[in-house]
Amino acid sequence: MPDPQGFLNARRRPAAKRPVPLRLMDWREVYERPDADASSRQASRCMDCGVPFCHNACPLGNRIPEWNDLVRAGQWERASAELHATNNFPEFTGRLCPAPCEASCVLAIGDNVDEYGAEVGAVTIKQIEVDIIDRAFEDGTVTPSRSVPPSGRSVAVVGSGPAGLAAAQQLARAGHAVTVYERDDAIGGLLRYGIPDFKMEKHHIDRRVDQMAAEGVTFVVECEVGVDVSMKDLRRRHDAVLLAVGALEGRDADVPGRRLSGIHMAMDHLVGANRVVAGRAPFAPIDANGKHVVIIGGGDTAADCLGVAHRQGAASVTQIDLYPEPPRLRDDGRDPWPVWPTVLRDYPAHEEGGRRVFATATAEFVGDSDGHVRRMRVSEVTVDKSTGSRVVTPVDGTAHEIPADLVLLAIGFAGTEDQPLLRQLDLVRDGGRITCDGGWQTDAAGVFVAGDAQRGASLIVWAIAEGRSAAAAIHEYLGGHAPLPSPVRPSARPLSVPRT
Repeated sequence: MPDPQGFLNARRRPAAKRPVPLRLMDWREVYERPDADASSRQASRCMDCGVPFCHNACPLGNRIPEWNDLVRAGQWERASAELHATNNFPEFTGRLCPAPCEASCVLAIGDNVDEYGAEVGAVTIKQIEVDIIDRAFEDGTVTPSRSVPPSGRSVAVVGSGPAGLAAAQQLARAGHAVTVYERDDAIGGLLRYGIPDFKMEKHHIDRRVDQMAAEGVTFVVECEVGVDVSMKDLRRRHDAVLLAVGALEGRDADVPGRRLSGIHMAMDHLVGANRVVAGRAPFAPIDANGKHVVIIGGGDTAADCLGVAHRQGAASVTQIDLYPEPPRLRDDGRDPWPVWPTVLRDYPAHEEGGRRVFATATAEFVGDSDGHVRRMRVSEVTVDKSTGSRVVTPVDGTAHEIPADLVLLAIGFAGTEDQPLLRQLDLVRDGGRITCDGGWQTDAAGVFVAGDAQRGASLIVWAIAEGRSAAAAIHEYLGGHAPLPSPVRPSARPLSVPRT
């Protein structure tokens, strides 16, 4: 049984970060590795409470109290088994998920204080999760797993992001022959070139791909379905197809001067820089070196661009957010789940420099005689959403100009890109999402969808949960007997159109 005084005897200690001057010299991960004693002490703060809200906050249903108690007791291999029971890739989620589990931790609710009046913070769940999986790989306990006989059925997975990889691994372990098709030159989807190495180094992807290959998954890269192979051929070769193509269509800005050179979508900046770090390109096509950079947007992608711009040697970086500054996510973890989506997150990149401006909108991009952006006209604004639609009103007398040699648009994603494979299938789409029925199947028989392509841009835990759930539906469709885990249901309404 856990120590009933654990959360009082040990204070919350988030993972340490490498010093800013040091980490700006390279692209390695920001967070330092804790020692086993530190992780055990932090895990001892988990009380295995009667109502563990962390379970509900995690779409995967991770067994957080269980593996925390095993870490507390020094049983790292068993902790890894508990972690993998619900999550195919804890090394991804532990680094990239914003941890709604921590915000919903019982220790984060209300004014919890000890006998001295000190605030009690949430359990450092992400930190412990990362330590479990990193030690498991180092100890050699993460091994290929496939013990069932072949089913004689085959599945094509289109896209190799977290949803596609999770589905592929689940289906392969159920005995099906799985082939993953990726249009890029390496497996990983958005994880590969969309996420900077200072958040997750890519050897984490590589060793998982090696494990899956040993489990029987076949990977085909530089193959765009709909171009290099038609959907008709793919459906002929395989008994089922899963579309896990993401939602990478970036939102653009309808602002005067938008067509000036030097204004780019954020993902174009990130992908080019990450390909250089991976040794796949000699230089970044969009380089912030020596430039006054303005990033429009306030989320994860904007923070990634901020960190990349610093490492590329930007002269200055300004991040503009349309909305007023929200309450901050506190280091003590005392932010209950209901308010979690609305709090301000200070990413590690914000410690590295730059200026963050809130309640500000762009009125115009101003260029030079060569047609390159040089300045931006901005003003403070008020934002009213009370009528259901957003009304942005400039504040009189606040208009001014700021320097801008490079502008990066990080204002979200509109949905799935308009791809040849979708046109070949003529699938039903709703607001950029591919719709499906309650069993993850689209209106094309035998073609399923999961992840951001179905849900819209969302968290990595949702992608993995949907990949696992879609795999369970495909397994049943193929006549599988023992059911696979299915932690979530589709977010789209069931289709009313008949199947073809």
